Amino acid sequence: MRIPLYLSLAASLIASPLLVAEELPPAVRQIEAKGAEVVGRFDAPDGLKGYAARFQNRGVALYLTPDGKHVLVGSLFDAQGRDLSEPQLEKLVYAPMAKEVWAKMEKAAWIADGKADAPRIVYLFSDPNCPYCNMFWEQARPWVESGKVQLRHIMVGIIRADSPGKSAALLAAKDPQKALLEHERAGKASTLKALEQIPAEVQARLDANQALMDELGLSATPAIFYLDEQQRLQQQQGAPRPELLGKILGKR
Repeated sequence: MRIPLYLSLAASLIASPLLVAEELPPAVRQIEAKGAEVVGRFDAPDGLKGYAARFQNRGVALYLTPDGKHVLVGSLFDAQGRDLSEPQLEKLVYAPMAKEVWAKMEKAAWIADGKADAPRIVYLFSDPNCPYCNMFWEQARPWVESGKVQLRHIMVGIIRADSPGKSAALLAAKDPQKALLEHERAGKASTLKALEQIPAEVQARLDANQALMDELGLSATPAIFYLDEQQRLQQQQGAPRPELLGKILGKR
């Protein structure tokens, strides 16, 4: 499932100076008034003018008619059945959003699981009390232990009252990577204890992780993010079915 369907990043994507509201044709401005955000412009056939927009966290193509008085909303296909809109939306909407999200996850408070030079990186929002996070951790062992994948656990605390304290304990550990490994390896038998007093610096990191989770419109863990073979950002919610592991983690 394509990640742009779930994002809320309007504030972080800034339109080109050529696309400020007062310079858009009146018909296009009417679409913006209904909640769309025009983020790019592209060439279209037969005198149409194409605009790429975001509406309810989706990419939408707008086509202004030659008279400048009407706007068509939706996909445009040629005589061979090729979708002319999707490549433009990919370039002007989805790709910039994906870069924004990936960059924000890189800066989040995560704990690495796997080699630093692993060729594939997979991020997941993880709660220490989440059984499905532990399930995905188990599923990923062949890829992680072979050095092909590094999982990056963006720690949050949403499942139980002691979840924030447990996430804080992992982040504040002398060796967070070792602490996470011991916790996940133990599964239900984990003896990880929640911090009763969370240091302000650690709390700030947890708060930032939660804010990012909220910004992405996520409400459950694990929320898994990865780049597919075309380097497009994809999301998996929950522990994946076995047949999806190859898409997320690559070849074994």
